[in-house]
Amino acid sequence: MAVIVVQTGILILGGLITYFSFKAYRRTGEPSLRALALGFGIVTFGAIVAGILDVVLQTDLVIGLLVDSLITLVGFAIITYSLYVE
Repeated sequence: MAVIVVQTGILILGGLITYFSFKAYRRTGEPSLRALALGFGIVTFGAIVAGILDVVLQTDLVIGLLVDSLITLVGFAIITYSLYVE
């Protein structure tokens, strides 16, 4: 049950950050904000996938953690890139 609560919090907060980043991109047209929104969207997506693997598909915890970590790694790489785009 605790996993569901935490994953729901990640979904809500990650979704809000993604939404506001994308809204800022649409307002300014800055490519860095587009990349930032994409990165946070991917990190949030990873949490959703991990939750589905754990709760719905009941896969092994290690597999769910690995998938979540890999998706988070990609999202953070894009967020890092967004900080260097001009």
